[in-house]
Amino acid sequence: MQCLIEPTPESPTAETTECDVLVIGGGPAGSTIAALLAQKGYDVLLLDKDRHPRFHIGESLLPANLPLFEKLGVADEMRAIGMTKWAAEFVSPWHAHKQEFQFADAWDKSMPHSYQVRRSEFDLVLLRNAMRRGAHVFEGCKVLSVDLEATPERAHAVARHDDGREMSVAPRFVVDASGRDTFLANRFQIKHKNPKHNSVAIYGHFAGARRNEGEAEGNITIFWFEHGWFWFIPLQDGVTSVGMVTWPYFMKTRGERSLEQFLYDGIAMSPKLAECLADARLVNDVEAAGNFSYTSERNHGRNYVMLGDAYAFVDPVFSSGVMMAMQGAFTASDTIDTWLTQPSRRQQALRELDRVLRHGPRQFSWFIYRMTNPVMRDLFMGPRNPLRVKEALLSVLAGDIYGRTPIWASLALFKGIYYISSLTQLPTAMRAWRRRQFNIQPAEGAGSAG
Repeated sequence: MQCLIEPTPESPTAETTECDVLVIGGGPAGSTIAALLAQKGYDVLLLDKDRHPRFHIGESLLPANLPLFEKLGVADEMRAIGMTKWAAEFVSPWHAHKQEFQFADAWDKSMPHSYQVRRSEFDLVLLRNAMRRGAHVFEGCKVLSVDLEATPERAHAVARHDDGREMSVAPRFVVDASGRDTFLANRFQIKHKNPKHNSVAIYGHFAGARRNEGEAEGNITIFWFEHGWFWFIPLQDGVTSVGMVTWPYFMKTRGERSLEQFLYDGIAMSPKLAECLADARLVNDVEAAGNFSYTSERNHGRNYVMLGDAYAFVDPVFSSGVMMAMQGAFTASDTIDTWLTQPSRRQQALRELDRVLRHGPRQFSWFIYRMTNPVMRDLFMGPRNPLRVKEALLSVLAGDIYGRTPIWASLALFKGIYYISSLTQLPTAMRAWRRRQFNIQPAEGAGSAG
């Protein structure tokens, strides 16, 4: 890396470091793209405001993550820290049975499982891999400002280490992988709550939860309840992550209750989940995340891209966040390679990246918007496989939406079945639709995490 003594208005004594790519954030998207670009020979600087390992929610991975781990060279490390997840289970208080979806039954039989991981360990593996591949990584270093138009050739950023030292960076290209901090989207004022989905998550880790036995112990379970749904994610060390995703109107009923008590009271409304947690105890402080689903008006510009949660976040019912972040990073690494080496193809490459980054949230959102609808619940709790419809649905649950698996005709048929079922149950569907419109309305004070 070249260090040029070049005073700047923001930090008059800081050295300016030139690099090819500045990556903001060391989560899955940032660490993945830093590793890939460094491996291609680029001078990559990754700055993360946190020091790893650090706590993060989002512990459930998809089978589609596994080929990405192989390509990154971290498959063995992930196997060592992961709880094997063979299936996703759905439990509904309106149905007498539990429905299990085995990933081995998906269209592509080559991805039969995934992992549940502690994100502190998972993110550390990816960050250390970026360093091994040659990326320059600074933890405890927060980016304060970015001028994307500093010169025709370079952007300019100012960052501050947690000991107070400032650094000045002049990259050719900027990757915003800042997660829910949404660094660029906030500064551009282009981040918006998703108008079609508005929810809050309250979550904690429990020891002593009652799990499935044998191979099924690592399965993720989704518990529906009247006001939303719960995740139940078993981790390798005996701890289970439990989270309640609910609507603003229900969050507003919290009143003076603590987050912990509110979570426990919600769990009591899901009898099957309450059974699983009857002898369990919390091992950390309960936390909450408001403004849970959002999107940004754009994901790229002339010399920058926004990846993963820095661009958009959708309801985590399908555990798709990490996979979309990493897949976006793989595509973006090729895009940036083209941008840096073939100026005449820059716009074309960015347009293709835009298509890929929008594809994931769009495909998952159709299901997410309808997951609490009784018609959709019935289809999930009683799946059938005409023309491989169930296999296509399982491919979505596995995250297999970016490759060449020919699921799209069967998915279209599934959507057709949903619409026809809604028509045959029109009064039920209309009541559910009206209820959803009420549910997603913002409620004053509903997103409070305190």
